[in-house]
Amino acid sequence: MEFCPSCGNMLQYELPHMGRPSGFFCPTCPYVCHLENKVKIKGRQHLVKKEIEPVFNKEDMKMGGSETDATCPSCSHGRALFSQVQIRSADEPATTFYQCLKCEKMWRED
Repeated sequence: MEFCPSCGNMLQYELPHMGRPSGFFCPTCPYVCHLENKVKIKGRQHLVKKEIEPVFNKEDMKMGGSETDATCPSCSHGRALFSQVQIRSADEPATTFYQCLKCEKMWRED
């Protein structure tokens, strides 16, 4: 990533067009940097994705969940544990997490 020396915004890349060389330009001020030679990549950094941690796991549901009538989308069983959590802003409704009592599949309803 390159940043504008004038205003500090991230520069955008512009492909060569009709004899004009490729380069970087600032979307907010008139700064332009033309690339005359080929760009040499100094190094690459491979990003490692970290494992997604669930909001609820099965042990949490068994400890704090209450039973209700809910149809499992996997096995169509009619009973499940549920728990509600406010994971979005306060003016949005709470998210309900379910766990089937038969097959232990977890799903949610927003």
